[in-house]
Amino acid sequence: MLVLTLVAAGVGFALLVVSLITGSVVWAWACIAVCLVGAILLLVGLLSGRRATPRRRRR
Repeated sequence: MLVLTLVAAGVGFALLVVSLITGSVVWAWACIAVCLVGAILLLVGLLSGRRATPRRRRR
C-alpha cells in the first residue's frame, strides 16, 4: 500500500510540474485528484496496519 502511495505522490508531482509549465488548470485539477487518491491510500494503509498488529497484554 505504501508503494502505491509513493507512486501516486510521484505522479502528482509530475502533473504539478506539467501544469506549471503549460499553465493549464486541467493538469492542476488532475494533480489534486491524484494527490487525494494518494492520501486515501495512505489512510487505508495506516488503518489496516493498526488492525493487523495484535496488542500485547500487560501482566
